[in-house]
Amino acid sequence: METMPHILVIDDDREIRELIGRFLERQRLRVTTARDGREARRAFLNGHFQLVVLDLMLPGEGGLDLARWLRAETNVPIIMLTAMAEETDRIIGLELGADDYVTKPFNPRELLARIRAVLRRTGEGNEPVTEAAARTYRFSGWVLDTARRRLADPGGVEVAITGGEYDLLVALLDRPNRVLTRDMLLDLLRGRQAGPFDRAIDVAVSRLRRKLEDDGRHAQLIKTVRGGGYVLSTPVERS
Repeated sequence: METMPHILVIDDDREIRELIGRFLERQRLRVTTARDGREARRAFLNGHFQLVVLDLMLPGEGGLDLARWLRAETNVPIIMLTAMAEETDRIIGLELGADDYVTKPFNPRELLARIRAVLRRTGEGNEPVTEAAARTYRFSGWVLDTARRRLADPGGVEVAITGGEYDLLVALLDRPNRVLTRDMLLDLLRGRQAGPFDRAIDVAVSRLRRKLEDDGRHAQLIKTVRGGGYVLSTPVERS
């Protein structure tokens, strides 16, 4: 029997929590809600969740602190809820490893679309990877196994990456030695409906470079093209 993905919704606004909870449950998603960091930590430690929806403006322990704790504990995908004016916090959240964000006020259908997209990308949406889609990439000693979503360094040690980092890496590996503009990457990773937010791409590239031990100032793998975008500058083998 198919198991419904379990979503943890963290927001101090009761109406928003209830609205999101009712809507997602009608869409065949299981939902647990929390009003602050204390409740969220208790729920997270006592349950198994496929995704967290996290409001950054929480009372007491802030959303960014909670995101930092979540990322230290697990690679569970995180979608942030932010106000339009919170660009700095949004960037920090992405740097901490959040996978996506939705700005308030938002349409619940937009949040649902983002949740489904992230669950598909992270393999938590109960949609099996087909044999045709699964492949292995080898580049500069690194190995990415898409069937298991496993990244291994040249020494064979697994390196944990978030869903957003995984998507970015696959987009680059599918197009080696080709310049990808920020707009192209936005389309590939999140769709044009996400709206222009170039800094989100820059942050994601910076995080991925750190995981690949690729010095941003003298990057050898992911190079910055001035006025253009980014290019994966290494041969890629696919099998």
